[in-house]
Amino acid sequence: MKRRTYLKAGLKAGLAAIGAQSLGAWASADSGEYLVYFGTYTDLAARGIYAYRFQPSTGKLTSIGLVATTPNPAFLVATPNGRFLYAVNWKGDEREKQGDTVIAYAIDRKTGKLTFLNKVDSKGEMPTNLATDHSGKTLLVVSYTGGNIVGYQIEPDGKLSAPTAYFEHRGKSVHPVNGPHSHGVIVSPDNKHAFVGEVGLDQVRSYSLDAAKGKLTPSDPPFVSVTPGTAPRHLAFHPSGKYLYVNDESRPAVTVFAVDGGHLKEIQEVPAIPADFKGRDATAEIQIDQKGRFVYVSNRGHDSIAVFSVDQATGKITPVQYASSLGKTPRNFSLDPTGEYLFAANQNSDTVVPFKVDPETGKLTPTGEPISVPKPVCVLFVKAQ
Repeated sequence: MKRRTYLKAGLKAGLAAIGAQSLGAWASADSGEYLVYFGTYTDLAARGIYAYRFQPSTGKLTSIGLVATTPNPAFLVATPNGRFLYAVNWKGDEREKQGDTVIAYAIDRKTGKLTFLNKVDSKGEMPTNLATDHSGKTLLVVSYTGGNIVGYQIEPDGKLSAPTAYFEHRGKSVHPVNGPHSHGVIVSPDNKHAFVGEVGLDQVRSYSLDAAKGKLTPSDPPFVSVTPGTAPRHLAFHPSGKYLYVNDESRPAVTVFAVDGGHLKEIQEVPAIPADFKGRDATAEIQIDQKGRFVYVSNRGHDSIAVFSVDQATGKITPVQYASSLGKTPRNFSLDPTGEYLFAANQNSDTVVPFKVDPETGKLTPTGEPISVPKPVCVLFVKAQ
């Protein structure tokens, strides 16, 4: 089943200039700046991974341009030390393009430039999500159509090894894509477990993780089931490790789990959209701030970022805002490392909208003009040098 909604209208004027910026112009040692990488869908004008330089103290964004030409880099992740970046590539609807791979890049943190290191088979069709462990030794990748999880060792030079772990999921549910369709993966704060959102099985899968060897072992039991038709998609951990938040794509909602090692217990489900919204909606991304006070979820259809406050004693959440994403189809977003900003990637508006985060309430306020990125579907911050 195709996972993307295409906008056939023309792109905004000036997008072509994104790839024409000079990389060498940004050799700054300002430690207060970040590189922001944008993964895109390359079915129209987008050509791969784009980058901007971001200064949180002023909110200033400056285009670096196209830093990697690659097909459909749908999701990006960096190692904890900021030295290496990994991107999934899927074939999507352009079957002639090379995809269903994972590419490793070295990051030049002075210029933002990416240098190709190696490429490996994702071992599943349409890889959608990936995560590094907290030591930066293992990369985990899940595939949507493949319904599987794969582990790779991260070599000292950033290259990816041959697969060190592989598991296929089995089963059925009532989801329209009935059958295994893995969509999200996350590593627990203690680095001992990995969890997978299985939208096609209405399950959250659990594994023990040996990061030093890149090995996975299914937990016992290997998954927790949710209400049929829920479609758990992506995941966010409370920094304490006590609670796991999962955005439910189909309902749409957020499910909260209490965590005990590799075991989960559902404790709450909260709608991700206002009660009076009658249109179609599907959630896409979920994140939590570094202090565990606020959970954020993107809505495609309602075209908003839902903001929830977190009860620190129970882990349960309460809605506090539904902020318009100021664009169409906010597939992905990311909180910047300072916690002061949130960048929402509007896939079908070819824009990324920066928001200021209220430190007391978590609420979002747009700041400045949206920036032009063709078909943006992932936002990744990396500390600049």
